[in-house]
Parts: sequence; C-alpha cells; structure tokens
Amino acid sequence: MLARFSADDGSPDAVNTGRPSLGGFSFRLGNDGERSEILTQSAPVHFARTLDQMLAFLQVRMPGPDGKPDMAQVEAFSAANPETLRQACYLAAHPPAASLACTTYWGVHAFPATNAKGEIRFIKFKVAPVGEHSRPAKSADTANSTDLLHDLELRIAAHDVRFSVMALLDRPGDPVMDVTIRWPDEDGREAVRLGTIVITGTESNEACDGTAFNPANLAEGIGHPPDEMFAAQRAVYAISQTMRR
Repeated sequence: MLARFSADDGSPDAVNTGRPSLGGFSFRLGNDGERSEILTQSAPVHFARTLDQMLAFLQVRMPGPDGKPDMAQVEAFSAANPETLRQACYLAAHPPAASLACTTYWGVHAFPATNAKGEIRFIKFKVAPVGEHSRPAKSADTANSTDLLHDLELRIAAHDVRFSVMALLDRPGDPVMDVTIRWPDEDGREAVRLGTIVITGTESNEACDGTAFNPANLAEGIGHPPDEMFAAQRAVYAISQTMRR
C-alpha cells in the first residue's frame, strides 16, 4: 500500500474560497493486476455539483483590482447556488482534528459495487482513525501543511498509524449523481468494514509525486461513479501529476 496525505498550504496565489482547511487522504491498494486507488477528504461533500458550477464558484471569488473579491457577486452566486455552501458549512461545524492521523476522511462519490451473485449496490468510502480520538486543535485554523505533515511523521515514527476502511451501503432513493448532498443518516447507517490500513513508515516526496493516484483504477467489482465530477477528476489528476513534476 502507498498512501498520501495532503493539506491546504495557504498559498497566496490560491483563490480564497472562504472555507476552513480541507485535508485529503489518498491510498493505493494491491498490485497492477488488481489495484484500487481511493481518494478521500475531510468533508463528506464536494463544493460543486458540476464542472460549470465549480468554475463559476472560483471565478466569482477571484480578486478584483483592489485585491479582494466582489462580495456582492459572491453572495449573489451563493444565494443562487446554495449547494456550494454545504462543504464550508460542514467544515465550520466540524473543527479540524489535531492531526491528519486523527482525522476522518470521506469519499464523496457513490461507487456501484457488484457482489459474487451479480447484485449491485452503491457504496461510499469512509476512513476513520483507529486508536486515537479526533479532537479539535486549538490552533487548527492557523496550522499550515508543514506543521501537520511534521506531526504526522512524528506519530508514524512513534507508533503505527491506523485507519479503519468502511463502505457505507446505499438505501433506495439515495442520491448518487450529486456530490454536494450527503445520504440521509450517513453517520449512523449500515456500513461494511473492509479492513484496516496500517502506516508503518514514510517515503520521500518523490515517491508520491512520481506517480498519480488515478481514481479510475479500481479493483474488479467496483465500478466508476456516475456523477460528472468523478469523470472530470480522472483527467485532472493526470494534469496535476505533470505539474508536480
């Protein structure tokens, strides 16, 4: 297994989206012949439903001549697209954990999963820390990615970092096309425990930057989610790999 943690770096050139920091956890399981690459994040929803909406969300937040976005335009867009506020609202209501190792990560996409009998159900991935409880960090809003990753390295060096990987099972009527919507009672619904990820060491940045985590790589029995954002994500990750190099 190869895993990569990520955190917002607060780049001065980045568009200010007005939301708290978002963490990410990507991991690859298996070999080339039977491999899954799963991408999760510290919020259970995405901030846009379609590519056009995502582009518009970012455009209205671009700074103007005074170096600041036009808040009237931002508020008008938010009023017309209330689903774009759901991720920020979730992050505001759930303060970030003290460490990336103590964070719960969510897969926002619904994957069609087929069992040995040919039956298909949609699942969402949830990755939860084992052995340590998530707790709000006193300085989580100001901690930068360097601090978070240094903390992670210290935790891995001191003891194995473990996560439980679960599949949330769908119910009739659950939305599978809109990544800005959570399934009803998602926190308490039936889940299948798939296994435990145990992280025992760290690699150089080059080990992760030299290879992309492609969400299209999935083991037999797991299909591609039907939503528009997943289809775009596959192309975006190939581009991001080139830029990292």
